Amino acid sequence: MPDAPTPHDAHLRHPAEPLAALYPADRLRTAGQATARAGLDALLISPGADLRYLTGYDAKPLERLTCLVLPADGSPFLLVPALEEPAARASPAGDLGIEITGWNETDDPYALVAARLPSRTGRLGVDNHMWAEKTIAFRTALPGARQELAGSVLNELRMRKTPQEAAALRRAGAAIDRVHARMGEWLRAGRTEREVGRDIADAIIAEGHARVDFVIVGSGPHSASPHHELSDRTIRPGDPVVVDIGGTTPDGYCSDSTRVYAMGELPADFRRLHEVLLRAQCAQTDAVRPGITAERLDSIGRDIISDAGYGPNFIHRTGHGIGLESHEEPYIVAGNRLPLEPGMAFSVEPGIYLPGRYGARIEDIVICTEDGGERLNRTARDLVVLP
Repeated sequence: MPDAPTPHDAHLRHPAEPLAALYPADRLRTAGQATARAGLDALLISPGADLRYLTGYDAKPLERLTCLVLPADGSPFLLVPALEEPAARASPAGDLGIEITGWNETDDPYALVAARLPSRTGRLGVDNHMWAEKTIAFRTALPGARQELAGSVLNELRMRKTPQEAAALRRAGAAIDRVHARMGEWLRAGRTEREVGRDIADAIIAEGHARVDFVIVGSGPHSASPHHELSDRTIRPGDPVVVDIGGTTPDGYCSDSTRVYAMGELPADFRRLHEVLLRAQCAQTDAVRPGITAERLDSIGRDIISDAGYGPNFIHRTGHGIGLESHEEPYIVAGNRLPLEPGMAFSVEPGIYLPGRYGARIEDIVICTEDGGERLNRTARDLVVLP
């Protein structure tokens, strides 16, 4: 009988969805209809999350133009450098039934796109993250067209996850949970943040990710810096350590989770801070449901933290959407009156930071369901004391 799976290969018990299920062919038709409703003539989509969302093609961001042209009325086509054409055809885009055309080194790809657009003077939705040099090149090739952001169309589609996307996020959440569960292997006094960070990065890959997106190990006073970079500071007894980690899985979906660790006993005032933070984060995750607005969800935790006297020390929004990108719509922040809907996935990560002393943040990914919210990160949220 084969050995039981270890934590290091546990992810193999839950194989990824077929990519065709994650990147269905009807998504292009849905996006084309949304493009028409927005009054745009076409979308121009370059390598990045939008292209992968629409086609499944994880294209390399090169100086050579790769562009999906998605007309509001007409057939989409994918223009790629000739040397990238085999990769494009081997990707899920090759099974969508769309035209994939390679262009040669002596071609002008912007002119090729312009010649095939239904209108050279209409409104074009340009990928939000298209490189400036490419955006300007399209402006030169289409001087009569008005460029707008494609995100006005695609953000609305992307922030409502399908059941298949939700399953991909669950797998990503379970994979990063397995890394947090192993933190005692690496996090201990006498090691530097950088040494611990290297081990965590290796484990993110070993536990089922294709890419490490970030590793934050903020020890002692560094825990008060929300986006602290790994340093050569030696972790000491009595330090709180904020560990915020995430990566991208082979099917393209992201993980992100933060926990707070203690190197032995910590002062009572830090424990009080963490207790307030935990109460706020639990109240927020419990409050997720259809209809609650993003700003109301933010205020639930913020009010608890403010009432405890830490209001000025919660210096960022409660959370960000997650999917094919670590940060995407919807954003859980004051002023965002968007009502949450089933399928929306986002982080809930309040934090309290006392500059020069210490800080803490607790983060889970949550999906809004038909009748509440599903927390995808299942490791304990209590302060984890390590020897």
